[in-house]
Amino acid sequence: MHHSNDERELVEKFVRRVILFRGITEKYLKQIVDDFSILHATKNEVIIVQEDTSTDLYIILRGKVKVTLMSVEGEEYILTDLQTGDCFGEMSLIDGKPRCATVVAAEDSTFAVLKRERLIEALQQDPILALDLLATLVHKLRKATEREEGLAFLDVRERVLKLFGELMREEGKREEDGFYRIGKRTQKELAIRIGASREATSQVLRALASEKILLEKDIYFLISPSVCREDSE
Repeated sequence: MHHSNDERELVEKFVRRVILFRGITEKYLKQIVDDFSILHATKNEVIIVQEDTSTDLYIILRGKVKVTLMSVEGEEYILTDLQTGDCFGEMSLIDGKPRCATVVAAEDSTFAVLKRERLIEALQQDPILALDLLATLVHKLRKATEREEGLAFLDVRERVLKLFGELMREEGKREEDGFYRIGKRTQKELAIRIGASREATSQVLRALASEKILLEKDIYFLISPSVCREDSE
């Protein structure tokens, strides 16, 4: 692949920054830089489509992209934004499976693109590269897991608050300080009512207690009046 000097320098600069190629030797770096092709995209242009069978790796040389998921119902869910220097497409690059998300140029952008066959050759010749690749994927996996755990926690929290809102309306007695007194429930009862695990429910109850939204007494709960407001919004 013949690049202009500027393009070559740009590709080399960013290849060095991609964690994927951190351990690559100088000799091999020069070689792999030549394996990249350059792609220009205009704003809103789709680079990769979810379920697409392309398996190239992309490094953003200029510009930025948004990574989105489409739900079965056809709703778009933005996963993340990637900037200059970030890479994407390495999952399919490694396992050859279809893309798991859609990537769209958020502005006019330029990418360096590496074909899967070239990377496989590189990995066979340089096992250190394979280890770096694994490190990159583990890092991404950890971040995805953290995000999922965060979303799951928020979901259970919303369900607990909704249930407390209902109980406050059904049986709540308003105390002088504005808090509502409701009958005490065990964590197990609450977990069953909202269809969540006991661990998740207990985690949410602890958080609500530390935020002074829930006060746990011997035979009753005191719930902050803010819960009813949140619930009716």
